Amino acid sequence: MPRHAAYVPHGVIPAVLLPFQEDLSIDEAGFRSHLRDIAATEGLSAVTINAHSTEVASCGFDEQRRVLEIAQDEIGDRLPIVHGVWADGSLEAARIARMATAGGASALLVFPPAVFTLGQSPEMALAHFKRIADASDLPIIVFQYPLATGQGYPRDTLLRLCEEVPTIRAIKDWAGNVQQHEVHIRVLQSLPRPVNVLTTHSAWLLSSLVLGCNGLLSGSGSVIPDLQAELFRAVREDDLAAARRLNDRIYPLARIFYSEPWSDMHNRMKEALVLLGRLPRAVVRPPLVKLSRGEVDRIRQALVEAGLLGRETGRNAA
Repeated sequence: MPRHAAYVPHGVIPAVLLPFQEDLSIDEAGFRSHLRDIAATEGLSAVTINAHSTEVASCGFDEQRRVLEIAQDEIGDRLPIVHGVWADGSLEAARIARMATAGGASALLVFPPAVFTLGQSPEMALAHFKRIADASDLPIIVFQYPLATGQGYPRDTLLRLCEEVPTIRAIKDWAGNVQQHEVHIRVLQSLPRPVNVLTTHSAWLLSSLVLGCNGLLSGSGSVIPDLQAELFRAVREDDLAAARRLNDRIYPLARIFYSEPWSDMHNRMKEALVLLGRLPRAVVRPPLVKLSRGEVDRIRQALVEAGLLGRETGRNAA
């Protein structure tokens, strides 16, 4: 299967959604169409699968493998594929890493084990990542959670990971704290072997990008990959006026996608794609449930404010 050699995670990387049928099985036709829509966007560097946005917590190993097969078949010749590694145990994480490598993925996005909510040591984190690195030679993206969750890696641990696991090439930074986020950017991207910071602070994306991130990895890219790519380019070109105009369009969607509860963010994105005519239905797997009519109406209004849905269309749909 195609694999993009020497890929270093950087730039704009949408995390795609995973459509389901009414019986909760994977909607393969809908997924293929969604992948094609995203991959047609100019300015992307890769696409992420089997992550939060694809409801990976509710997908079994074989389903994750099938998601990778479909993605490779549809877009693998055009874009590198970043494969999530969601597992609470290191042995299962290594098994997923081997599967992703054999299936042609170009990088791994490693989620923190849930057990770390009860506390972690640097040795635990190192053991987890070394087990994955022993199973795959793919570049690794460390998913950095907020420290308050217990699953975030303190700076000293993060630096040890970067030093002792050479295949770590980026972090997906969800620190949630501006000062910590800036430290990550300044320190990690200046290491002798630089580690790129990919922001996932989509609720305040412009503010994050201007600090100097070398990329972004975001589920909202499943709805607005073009706006994200244009914003990233504008910031890189120091065109603040253009960046602010783009941010004004992104803001209404960020406000609704990332409202409480955050666990519904990708549920809302599915509803947005239905309203835009890009998905046939917005079905999520339990424990997520269908959004209320009022919330769908608020998503519709945000799409109108972002200029993605005509005002007349929005009124008629209401």
